[in-house]
Amino acid sequence: MRRILHLSDLHYGKADADLEGPLLAAISKLKPDLVVISGDFTQRARRRQFRQAAAFLARVEAPVLSVPGNHDTPIDNLYRRFVTPFNRYKSHISPNLEPMVEDEKMQVVGVNTVNRFSWQRGRFSGRTVRRVCGAFAGQNDKLNVVVVHHPLEHGPTVEKRLMRGASAALQALSDCGADVVLSGHLHTASAAPFTAAPGLLFVQAGTGLSTRLRGETNNFNVLDTEEGRVCVTTWDAKGTGFVPGDSATYARGPAGWERVAGEAEFSARPRMARA
Repeated sequence: MRRILHLSDLHYGKADADLEGPLLAAISKLKPDLVVISGDFTQRARRRQFRQAAAFLARVEAPVLSVPGNHDTPIDNLYRRFVTPFNRYKSHISPNLEPMVEDEKMQVVGVNTVNRFSWQRGRFSGRTVRRVCGAFAGQNDKLNVVVVHHPLEHGPTVEKRLMRGASAALQALSDCGADVVLSGHLHTASAAPFTAAPGLLFVQAGTGLSTRLRGETNNFNVLDTEEGRVCVTTWDAKGTGFVPGDSATYARGPAGWERVAGEAEFSARPRMARA
């Protein structure tokens, strides 16, 4: 089994300081094999905000894979935005904008979907698709996970524009062996197969710390993965800590990922021995 803790949209500069300790405590308790953070560490890409985010990362008791979000590039300094948009992210968070983590059970590939020429709308280029699919070549025995900030699919109530290249990337990733896509950006949590590509599981994280809530509490996701099965549990801020909330298990069937009816949640249970 592998456990991935999926966190997103911390938004330092607009973060709830009272939740930082409980979030770190929850991460420590859950003992994930990997913490994935799908962008928006800061609110306005200020140095002080990046320093706060870096201090948080230094206290995370697990390996971390992260990608930048659109809020991690300057909006009010056009020179920095167009010429050196990721310098502060690289200095404080990670020098690698598109990292990859691999072991004998899973391969996780980060994608930088931030478009410096568009504030909200991201971009998934054809060259990036080829890079990710190349990484997954011959890895069908592993869980292949893609991490992006901008979602590859929007529901009917989402007003933001879908990122450029999303539809083509979604189809290509489905065809080349990807299993799960983790994203943020919308400050809402959900998990379900993609409508346009049911062979891919779409897992959306809400906001871990931001005070800019959109109809739900601060939260993060835990993915417990076994052979052909993924259990996704959303952990919600409640009282002085985070508690397990909605949980669903998906199994890979002939038509793609299918929800397993009546499956008991297990991501709230103590960790099993690592396989």
